[in-house]
Amino acid sequence: MNAVSKEKKHSKTWHDQHKESLNFGSKLADSVASGMGSWNFIIIQTLLVIMWMGLNILGFAYHWDVYPFILLNLLFSTQAAYAAPIIMMAQNRQNDRDRAQAFSDYQTNKEAKLEIEELARKLNSIEVDKLDKIITKLEEMKIYPKK
Repeated sequence: MNAVSKEKKHSKTWHDQHKESLNFGSKLADSVASGMGSWNFIIIQTLLVIMWMGLNILGFAYHWDVYPFILLNLLFSTQAAYAAPIIMMAQNRQNDRDRAQAFSDYQTNKEAKLEIEELARKLNSIEVDKLDKIITKLEEMKIYPKK
């Protein structure tokens, strides 16, 4: 196999191949897990909780969720019930990506090893040829010494 056909065969990285294989649900789960695992999410959620609690404690006209904030606890429970499996799905896909990357690295290492072995054989062959030429020259010098 020549270098051009090898390059065409390996033109896509393992990451590109993995991204193309994801369906809508997998992409959505990855983006949700990525969003929920960010500082932006934590800060925004903290601000919303403080605002929720403040409006319910200090609200003059209408308290929709009085202390101990049962509705807020229900919202957190619902969020956790959906977030946990979504995050686990994203982690499983991350394991798949890690496995694919490890396999790709293994394949690259195998190819590199074969190339290095081939180069070593070629260098050894060149070295042997040079030594043969040197031996031939030395033998010629013995047969026809310079005067």
